Amino acid sequence: MLNVALPKGRLGEKAYDIMARAGYECPSLLEPNRKLTFENPATGVRYFWAKPSDVPIYVERGVADVGIAGKDILLEYEPEVYELLDLNIGKCRMCVAGPADFRDDPSRTLRVATKFPHIAKTYYSARGREISIIKLGGSIEIAPILGLSDVIVDIVETGSTLLENDLAPLREIFPISARFIANTASYKFQYAEIRDMVEKLAKLV
Repeated sequence: MLNVALPKGRLGEKAYDIMARAGYECPSLLEPNRKLTFENPATGVRYFWAKPSDVPIYVERGVADVGIAGKDILLEYEPEVYELLDLNIGKCRMCVAGPADFRDDPSRTLRVATKFPHIAKTYYSARGREISIIKLGGSIEIAPILGLSDVIVDIVETGSTLLENDLAPLREIFPISARFIANTASYKFQYAEIRDMVEKLAKLV
């Protein structure tokens, strides 16, 4: 039986829908209950929900054999897992955003508010730009509005939140979508089962 980590929320619901259509349905997962794990011996899967940023940790540590995580999470935490398939769901963009009329002044340190410090540092380091990271956990958009930061590095889906707050995407860093990932040891010892799952999912995406 393969242990599958699903991200909580809308992305997880879309991910499970694809899994079910690929032949890995688990009816108990959709029932209103307080269970933490859900399994279907007939299809050989055991599911559990996890915070999106925790999915790669469960997979990396082998608690889950496979899982579904956003590309943003994978690039931020760089877990030792195999990225096997782009599921083409949960599409959005990692962007630098700020006031629409923002002009960078290279003579001073750029203040960057973000939930993704590693991604922000990597992006600006590649451009030789000196920055000061302000790590936040809540609504990032408010940082430049209140003068806490010059710009933000964050996920942009529709851009409506930015627009409503007189902000705009300034540069796209990379596109984001959900990826099917596997534990390195599981991929070796359960290769046939995992490859079969990947091939069935690939037909749907």
